[in-house]
Amino acid sequence: MILKPGDLLQLKSRNLTEAQVEEQLNCFMRGFPFLKIKSSASVDKGILRLTEEEQNAYMEIWNDYPNGKRRIVKFVPASGAASRMFKDLYSFLSASYDAPETDFEKTFFGNIEKFAFYDALNDACRTNEGADIPALTAKGLYRAVAACLLEGKGLNYGALPKGLLLFHRDPEGARTAMEEHLAEGALYAKNAENSVAVHFTVSPEHLPLFRKLVEEKAPAYEKRFGVNCNVSFSTQQPDTDTVAADGANAPFRDLKGRLVFRPGGHGALIQNLNGLDADVVFIKNIDNVAPDHYKGPTVRFKKVIAGVLVSLQRRMFEYVRLIESGDYTHEQVEEMIHFLQDRLCIKNPEIKYLEDVELVLYIKRKLMRPLRVCGMVRNVGEPGGGPFLAVNADGTVSPQILESSQIDRKDADAEKAFKQGSHFNPVDLVCALKDAHGRKYHLPDFVDRNTGFISQKSKDGRELKALELPGLWNGAMSDWNTVFVEVPIETFHPVKTVNDLLRPRHR
Repeated sequence: MILKPGDLLQLKSRNLTEAQVEEQLNCFMRGFPFLKIKSSASVDKGILRLTEEEQNAYMEIWNDYPNGKRRIVKFVPASGAASRMFKDLYSFLSASYDAPETDFEKTFFGNIEKFAFYDALNDACRTNEGADIPALTAKGLYRAVAACLLEGKGLNYGALPKGLLLFHRDPEGARTAMEEHLAEGALYAKNAENSVAVHFTVSPEHLPLFRKLVEEKAPAYEKRFGVNCNVSFSTQQPDTDTVAADGANAPFRDLKGRLVFRPGGHGALIQNLNGLDADVVFIKNIDNVAPDHYKGPTVRFKKVIAGVLVSLQRRMFEYVRLIESGDYTHEQVEEMIHFLQDRLCIKNPEIKYLEDVELVLYIKRKLMRPLRVCGMVRNVGEPGGGPFLAVNADGTVSPQILESSQIDRKDADAEKAFKQGSHFNPVDLVCALKDAHGRKYHLPDFVDRNTGFISQKSKDGRELKALELPGLWNGAMSDWNTVFVEVPIETFHPVKTVNDLLRPRHR
């Protein structure tokens, strides 16, 4: 690759090296291999279904955990504009007709007073159009209402991130998605000192708005829930961006001849997660929230999967210390193997050929990894990746969260396993980030670099190829210990379009 002097300055400003960019361009040329899957995970194989008695026991384990002075953090990816939420309304703004015609448009305007942002939108309409929403729609000025919602002269929702949008009504006022995460954290992620640590990853341009909202709103939640809110932020670093390529896999340049870089996707956030000093971290998407009167199942099962995590981690730490002591029996080694196979669902077809020393080293290597417990819901047609039992680079088989793009749909066995999937991933994770000696794992060491993917985008009317890093809960956590637990659909409240806010559990 031949770079121009200006290119080198671009790389320096992003803290990138020429070798890194060259490797990214090589990814475009060679592509990424599909992952080999043994089967989809199910409650018969790979997904833990708990009885009510077991759920209660794990909840007790979690309720006792903060007393050990451990640090708990709730981690919420919240960067990026919410423009995709309003794709249909943007289409309406540029349509050739004036009144709602599509089902989506009719649903939106027919229920507009039910949205939590209605009052704020009404005020914007009065300010900008000199009339409220009922008056404007009575005159057929629907586009004026949509413009006040989406554009900068009004609420500017088309350019704001989901975290800053009013999602729900509350007796004390409408709440943004960010505020709902503060409320959630108070209910299941309190630290021993009665503080709630919530970390949001945000875009640099939105950071001042998030800080301002926290300053305005956090005191009310502290008073309401009797906690201290410890809210922190980080941004996706420029050195996690990836260079774009043209059709010939050469660097794509803008109209001024400069290299074009694009965000590396949510997989880049493994660096943000790695920067946290925490024993246990809950991870949940910004839009997956519910009002207080629907939070019950969410809080219960957050505590359940956290209790499973703590229980498994204790066993793993005991085994690591036992191995390091050198004072273990053949029966104890067999017990560890069964733990790997039965509780962590790690299968090794070569295990019977390992010598005693190799076997113990293999066990320790598998135990000395970050741990995550992932809630999985029954598949009811929502978009998202799913739980599978996949073949790893070392030949072992273990639980993995995969997206459809990682599976060879032309392979009959892989396609069959994909279609047989009974559950999907709602991004409901709780993670343990330290080893048996209290040392932080360096999370980038556990990323599978071969699990990125390439997508087609455009810039200035020209097609380009974009490279996305291994996804945060996909390839970025590929070499973690992973356990799947079935959780009810009542814990899942995604908001992909604005009309999703009309669903019963957002009201």
